[in-house]
This record gives sequence, structure tokens and C-alpha cells, in this order.
Amino acid sequence: MAKGLQQKKETKKKPAKTLKEKRADKAAKKGG
Repeated sequence: MAKGLQQKKETKKKPAKTLKEKRADKAAKKGG
């Protein structure tokens, strides 16, 4: 149960980071 909870938390945390990283990647590609 604890493992599932941790995974759920990480899944919730990851999307936002991935989105920000994707945006940064696009900006870097445009600027580069």
C-alpha cells in the first residue's frame, strides 16, 4: 500500500515537471 501511495504521489508530481521541461526544451530549441 505504501508503495502504491508513493507511486501515485510521484505520478502526480512528474507531469508538471515534464511539462515545464518540455517547454524549456522548446524554448532552448528556438533560442538555439
